Amino acid sequence: MNKVKVSKKENHDRMYLQYLVASVLLGAAFIISIAVGRYPISVSDIIDIIIGKDIEPMTKSIFFTLRIPRTIMVLIAGIGLSMAGSVYQTIFKNPLATPDIIGVSSGANLGAAIAISFFAGGTLSIAVFAFIGGIGAVFIALALTRISKDKGITTFVLAGIVIGSMAQGMIMLLKFFADPEKQLAAIDFWSMGSFAGITSDKLISILPFFFIGVLGLIFLRWKINILSLSDEEGKALGIRVGFVRICVVLAATLVVASIVSVSGLITFIGLIGPHIARMLTKRNDFHTTILSGLIGAIILLIADCLARSMASSEIPISILTTFIGAPFLAYLMGRLK
Repeated sequence: MNKVKVSKKENHDRMYLQYLVASVLLGAAFIISIAVGRYPISVSDIIDIIIGKDIEPMTKSIFFTLRIPRTIMVLIAGIGLSMAGSVYQTIFKNPLATPDIIGVSSGANLGAAIAISFFAGGTLSIAVFAFIGGIGAVFIALALTRISKDKGITTFVLAGIVIGSMAQGMIMLLKFFADPEKQLAAIDFWSMGSFAGITSDKLISILPFFFIGVLGLIFLRWKINILSLSDEEGKALGIRVGFVRICVVLAATLVVASIVSVSGLITFIGLIGPHIARMLTKRNDFHTTILSGLIGAIILLIADCLARSMASSEIPISILTTFIGAPFLAYLMGRLK
């Protein structure tokens, strides 16, 4: 009994230490993200702004207008995409599951392409159509699953693949008829993701959807752990497995759709964060999901800093996350044999 108590205490101490280290690194990455850019802001200037000292108006304007909204958006994007990725991997029992697996990313991409092709590609229209596309793709996947004889995980994943393939086909059709000088470039650029156009208005517009989705995941956290078991075990523990899985998927999808509707597609973050967290914790529970969110935010903040500073013009964020994520995926494939 004493050994069990000691073991539990050691696990809790290790978990809190991991949270502490991740939080410190996240705080450092957050400050660096505010400081880095075409117009650098020193740490002393950041401190002066926080404590209310008078500083150069240009620096103050850049801090509040550009850096803070962008850095907060990158932060919540890293947290949201990694938490959603961890949840998808848990409930689908697939260590390589990402938002792509149920068509969220493809649906959002199609929505953005429609806005660019038929609605002049305004910022608001792209965000609205991308959000509708991501959510709509999941509802269609759910509908396909309901009409199938087999309503299990495999059918839902296959439905997501079908929706994703159809969305990609429609995107290619839109590209074929798009204006090569304006619309085609805009569709391709959106699909590579960028935080360059983030403003306070955009950030505020997606926060309610983001927080509703995250709070939904937190509220369902114990049932998410149960969904990592077999459906038969879940039913034996007294939960409605199918209904709960749908609720979890919708909450995670709301998080993802709210993010990509303003940032464009961001690859691999939903895969990298959860796996690093799982390697550190040696567990697959909601504590790991929270840690994966912190790790994803750190990685995305660093990637965004590099995107702004590596070249004279800003590099799309998914280029950098792909260079990070592709070798990591190859490593995972080797481990999962």
